[in-house]
Amino acid sequence: MNIEKNDQSSEKDKGTLNLPFIMESADKNNKFLTGKIYDLRLYTALQPIYSVAHKRVVGYEALVRAKNRDNEFINPSSLFNMSRSSWDQIFLDRLCRYIHINNFLAIDDPLNWLFLNVSPQTILNGKAYGSYFKELLELFNFPAHRIVIEVVEQPIEDNRLLIETINYYKSLGCLIAIDDFGSGHSNFDRIWTIKPDIVKLDRSFIVRASGEDRVREMLSGIVSLLHQAGSLVLLEGIETMDQAMMAVESDVDFVQGFYFNRPFTNLTSPFKQFKDFDSLFEKYKAISISENQQFQEMIKNYKIIFTEVVEKIKNGESLKKASKRLFLERSVIRCYQIGTDGIQIGSTIVSKLYHVINDKRFKPIEDAKNADWFRRHYLKRAILHPEQLQVTRPYLSITGAHMCITLSMQFSIGSNSSVLCCDIGIPIL
Repeated sequence: MNIEKNDQSSEKDKGTLNLPFIMESADKNNKFLTGKIYDLRLYTALQPIYSVAHKRVVGYEALVRAKNRDNEFINPSSLFNMSRSSWDQIFLDRLCRYIHINNFLAIDDPLNWLFLNVSPQTILNGKAYGSYFKELLELFNFPAHRIVIEVVEQPIEDNRLLIETINYYKSLGCLIAIDDFGSGHSNFDRIWTIKPDIVKLDRSFIVRASGEDRVREMLSGIVSLLHQAGSLVLLEGIETMDQAMMAVESDVDFVQGFYFNRPFTNLTSPFKQFKDFDSLFEKYKAISISENQQFQEMIKNYKIIFTEVVEKIKNGESLKKASKRLFLERSVIRCYQIGTDGIQIGSTIVSKLYHVINDKRFKPIEDAKNADWFRRHYLKRAILHPEQLQVTRPYLSITGAHMCITLSMQFSIGSNSSVLCCDIGIPIL
């Protein structure tokens, strides 16, 4: 079928589903719709979205594709740039959603989500043109809980209108996704305000992570923070196996991109499913096991010497004397002792080599005497597991603002318990 805007329509025709349509057959089975606007033919393209854990499709993003009079596809972004008025933009947005829902129903998927983009213009001005989306769902008898509304992450002049629009879709039962998070206009304030069900990380994340190890390491932290905010996370724009591996490493929930499947416009034929999740996970598990073995091997010698230091302190030696052997290891930065109340006991013993490489800009945070480390994970773990050596993963130390790992162990001398700690510089890893 074809849905065509009548040239006689204008901003005065502010209605609901009673938009001026011309409907004609466009496919043999009379199932799929195309739209027409600006002498362009509009088609639905669907791109599969996969759950990493489930290793299968859980949804599709509906994308508009347009052909000109010569039956050639044009750049989709130019389609929206053609909009000459607010009414044209609203009509285009509504027309796209109309054909997308119809065409999604026609592929006969009774379970998965349909991701629909909502333009900023619709958020700002859609209400002025009458109700639409609720009636659209009712027309197609399509359950709202299977719709994911994607809100593009870009400045909206009226934040009140944004929240009002989001609440409208939520009231219908739709899920909400923030699209392109991580692009130029991103901020966590919108995450806290909107409380989206899903956050789609912009492709810029994966591009930078591909070239910068530091960004790759940060990616899992960003995903963790979004999880703590109550949002599931989708990483889009994945084009290579290495980028797919980054998605697995970072613990994102969903993935989307050319590596898994390109958007397809031929809705009459089933698309080719991505079947390489098992090999991805096998590679990820092998790398994780190998990295852990290397990590354990690298710190094995430190663990032996550290345990000897604890025994020497138990036998009455001072921390300074007991730790001399430990400081023969070039990557050892400092040793210090903490009470079970978190208060550091005495001064920190620092490697002489560290004084040479230390960044003098962080001099104000070097002296840790009487500092309270009760919040630190290495202290809490040591207290929970007395007489057992604990080893952290790399983290940023506030004492010198450098990356390190920390060895810690709670031990007792008589009735007094304390925790010995040793920071080891990250270069050993």
